[in-house]
Amino acid sequence: MKLVKLNIAATILLLLFKAAAYGQVSGRVTGCVKDSLTHENVAYATVALTDQRTKATVKATQTDINGNFVLESLPPGTFTLRISYVGYQDIFKADVTASPTTGNLNLGDLLMNTSKSNSLKEVVVTSKKDALQNIDGKKVFSVNQSLVSKGGNAADLLQNVPTLQIDGNGNVSLRGSAGVKVLIDGKPSVIADGDVSQILQSIPASVIETIEVIPNPSAKYDANGEGIINIILKKNSRPGLNGSVNLGGGTRDNYNGSANLSYQSGKVNLYGNYSIKNGNTYSNGFQYMTFLKPTDSIRYSNETFPSVTRNKIQFLKGGIDYLLTPKSTIGISGSLNTRNTHRDEVLSIDNLALNGAPLQSSNRYNTTNNNGNSYELDLDYDQHFKKPKEELTFNFSFAYGSFRNWQEYETHQYAINGQPAPPIDTPLISDIRNKATNYNVQADYVLPVGKAGQFSAGYRSQITLGNNNQYAYSVTGTATAPVYAFTSFFSSNNQVHAVYVNYQDKIADFGYQIGLRAEDSHLNATFMSYDANNALFAEPVKVPSVGLYPSVLLTEKLENNSELQFTFTNRVSRPTARELNSATDFSDPVNYERGNPGLTPESINSLELGYNKTWQNISFTSGLYYNRINNVIKHIESDPVDGIVITTAQNLKRSTTTGLELIGHFDVVKGWDFIANANIYERDNDAAPQFGITQNTSLSWNANVTNNITLLEKLSFQIRADYRAPDMIVQDKNRAAFGMDAAAKYDFPGNRASLSFNANDIFNSRKWAFLRSSDDLLLDFERRTVSSRATLTFTYRFGSSPGSSKQPRKKEAQRDKRIDDAS
Repeated sequence: MKLVKLNIAATILLLLFKAAAYGQVSGRVTGCVKDSLTHENVAYATVALTDQRTKATVKATQTDINGNFVLESLPPGTFTLRISYVGYQDIFKADVTASPTTGNLNLGDLLMNTSKSNSLKEVVVTSKKDALQNIDGKKVFSVNQSLVSKGGNAADLLQNVPTLQIDGNGNVSLRGSAGVKVLIDGKPSVIADGDVSQILQSIPASVIETIEVIPNPSAKYDANGEGIINIILKKNSRPGLNGSVNLGGGTRDNYNGSANLSYQSGKVNLYGNYSIKNGNTYSNGFQYMTFLKPTDSIRYSNETFPSVTRNKIQFLKGGIDYLLTPKSTIGISGSLNTRNTHRDEVLSIDNLALNGAPLQSSNRYNTTNNNGNSYELDLDYDQHFKKPKEELTFNFSFAYGSFRNWQEYETHQYAINGQPAPPIDTPLISDIRNKATNYNVQADYVLPVGKAGQFSAGYRSQITLGNNNQYAYSVTGTATAPVYAFTSFFSSNNQVHAVYVNYQDKIADFGYQIGLRAEDSHLNATFMSYDANNALFAEPVKVPSVGLYPSVLLTEKLENNSELQFTFTNRVSRPTARELNSATDFSDPVNYERGNPGLTPESINSLELGYNKTWQNISFTSGLYYNRINNVIKHIESDPVDGIVITTAQNLKRSTTTGLELIGHFDVVKGWDFIANANIYERDNDAAPQFGITQNTSLSWNANVTNNITLLEKLSFQIRADYRAPDMIVQDKNRAAFGMDAAAKYDFPGNRASLSFNANDIFNSRKWAFLRSSDDLLLDFERRTVSSRATLTFTYRFGSSPGSSKQPRKKEAQRDKRIDDAS
């Protein structure tokens, strides 16, 4: 029934868009930019088309690696073409005409002369870089204009990207789905043993170039996950010597600093980034449990857990690209991340009888030290051929991470009369040690076919080796004794081997892309622990996953700068090593968490019909989507035993989501533009009687808006607000959340220095809260991280082409950089 409703809605939407576009006309302008002396291609030059009558920018793009550019879906008229690049004189070509009679206008080779000045002058591009670009089914967000994220981390930056949400616990979701995979430069990260929330906190916003959001990835991307968020780090590729320094300080004793340096000359490009962040995070929350089928006199258990966390995070990345020949480049890069965390937390627990009378009270004082580091080494090779757009790329990467999480618990139990009892000698020390090693080998080949066709194929192998060991001790006086029930050893070998083929072409204004990916994945692990007699035993864990994953992308270019887009993908979501590990997390004395070695992968089918439209001052993107997940993985709570609940991931039958997403960028008046996003969806979850879960359907929505205001030439402001409505996911009814951020920036004369001030979560209203229900238990949970803070940041830029907003954009190939994932 859901699919029928989707097809009807899609058909109506298609007819409406067709009717709106009927009778319009369009044109297309192409060309190739070359050096006038060497006749070598000039890649990544800025090409802009302005209306000769109104002087308004109609279309802008960049040349590709071979110097080619395409300006299409043009309204009828007469234009001026301008081509700019650092170190060259601008090209101006007037009286460029687009009309039905001219059709496709090919300007041929356009030769650029080098600048007459010995020193490179800054190229001023009058049109602002698009905040959102739609490229082959993915949304690419430019983040250099995000003032509210200044001095923050990747989580702060993702909070400002339309279609994404970050909850109070640092979990990221796409269109309400938490199954999205987060990648760094196209690969999974070993930072914090792959914990996404800690990865996002460990990467500073200052080193991020763009963020790609891919709801329905094509066959060239890894098939794992309900979508992909790919964070592209800066590479600093401007000619000459360039750099910048950022120094910031904020409320609650928060400090940050970063430095970027690059040098490009001739065949060599050197680049490096360093950042450090040192600050406090305050958190508080509660967990109220009601036992519906109690086994003793305890009917209610109320828990609060205020905490203070001090983080010191450092990030370093550097590399070199060398032009071996005019058509081949080799690159070597490396990155290092270190993280030191100290956390003090107090868990206060009150157990009550049915009439509310207190039965037991205790305080647990938790002290946590989490330290670790990770590094990654990359070797890249790009080979271009005589045939334009024919390319072979190769990547080999090696990553290693080592982390230790040491926790000490001191529990005091109180009698009803309020007198303290002796400390409880149950586990007081938890020592968790994780190590991860990751190897990645990938090759991709692209071959142009005919006038507009392209065939691509590739191979990838990724191997991840992990060791996750947990030691537990009780303390009596100065002596410690192992607690064997909570001591375990988990070693895993996770491998994914894949090949793919993809073909895309155009027939007039209709484009199609069809792909097929084959993956052979298997995770083999061994879980070792102790039985009731303290004897060591071992259990094997095997999760094989072999499959073919097709993808389809269809586009119809309509007239008057509009486009229809349809995508279909079949994907898989494999359980992570943490979800399979049977080790018990006992940091919460009333709610343990444990892995499930019996989990099997999810199967995902996704459909989406999109419509994109551009006016002179407005760009609009919409999508009507449908996702169906079979064998869905959700975290389920067990019946309470002796007042303790165990949360374990389980496979449920099915979940479907149908939704509509709208994104608009509006240039309202001079000095004011804003991006608005709204997403409304219905989620239908099948019943799971074995866990006391009934079938449920919920309607939810979320929205955000980011305003950019320029009052004076050097003074700009940004205001952002977001809202997430209540939502139902299996057992959990998530509560609503709201947040608002604001920022201001002043550019000093010369554009080399700027001063920024930003205030995040002004009303301290962002939170993670839900009500979880089953036949045996009601759990009311809320965690609120005190993220309200103000930061003042000073930035100084130096070099041959200052002004980060005016540098050439990254090449398209780096936006597509070898996305893969085996987590």
